[in-house]
Amino acid sequence: MSTLNEYEEIYKILKIDTVHRLNKKVEQDKGKQTIMLAEALHEKKISDIADKIISNKSAKIVLIAGPSSSGKTTFANRLGIQLMLNGKRPVTISVDNYFVEREDNPKDEFGNYDFECLEALDVELLNDHIKRLLTGEEVEIPTFNFKYGHKEYNGTTLKLESDDILVMEGIHCLNDKLTMAIPREQKYKIYISDLTVLNLDYYNNISTTDTRLIRRIVRDNQFRGYSALQTIKIWYSVNRGETKYIFPYQEEADSMFNSSLIYELSVLKDYAIPLLKEIDNSNPECAEATRLCNLLKYFNSIPDEYIPKTSLIREFIGGSAFDV
Repeated sequence: MSTLNEYEEIYKILKIDTVHRLNKKVEQDKGKQTIMLAEALHEKKISDIADKIISNKSAKIVLIAGPSSSGKTTFANRLGIQLMLNGKRPVTISVDNYFVEREDNPKDEFGNYDFECLEALDVELLNDHIKRLLTGEEVEIPTFNFKYGHKEYNGTTLKLESDDILVMEGIHCLNDKLTMAIPREQKYKIYISDLTVLNLDYYNNISTTDTRLIRRIVRDNQFRGYSALQTIKIWYSVNRGETKYIFPYQEEADSMFNSSLIYELSVLKDYAIPLLKEIDNSNPECAEATRLCNLLKYFNSIPDEYIPKTSLIREFIGGSAFDV
């Protein structure tokens, strides 16, 4: 709440707190300036978090978690640049390589594999590897073969040097049970979410969940070949996993990063509306698609050529300078 309030105050001062005011900026040919202001705010906040990590001399591992479509990948890359400016080299370890063998993976109430629960991860092996890395040992890191459902060892090794810091991103990273063998003082936890501060007017706000869903619809189509219909169909189960495994631990974070960009729906609309219009009334998801279309129609479009290659929104529309 404090993070949300802080952003609301900033955009009130800049007089970009409602859709009407944002549209006025676009009409006055100040869309590019609005983008630069929003991007500068992100850079400042990321830099502040990096400074806090560096000042915490006992921090050995940075743990990042947040709900779907929060921009975790771009955030981690940009945080890494700021850490390097402070003399620390970030070394990434992927939680996705530490799933249990497929036959040991728990199932949900419908008999399907539950890949989101903590028990789906080989927590014991992950902790053993982290402990050894933090004491300077060289460790052979597994690669999880998702096709066949087992870990493979291909000679990939990892060793931390004195100026390295371990960075890990994943759904359970704020839950101490994931890294139970690592002392709390050695962890620096970051919660990231798209906390939308823009309001439709002075009485109606824009749902943070809606903004994330629109981001995901665009990203899934751009990079995964999914239709808007497919994304909307799985959105309920995505939200269920977040409610169960992420939100209860958000206050455990040492820092919070609001990944929202005040201009983003003005950019996303031209990508999202055509996808949403493909859903006809023969599908139950048509009502949701129509609702999102009606929301996006309130926004004047901002061309994407103004957006920097390092922007977090590039993770969803494409053209990122980072490998996302």
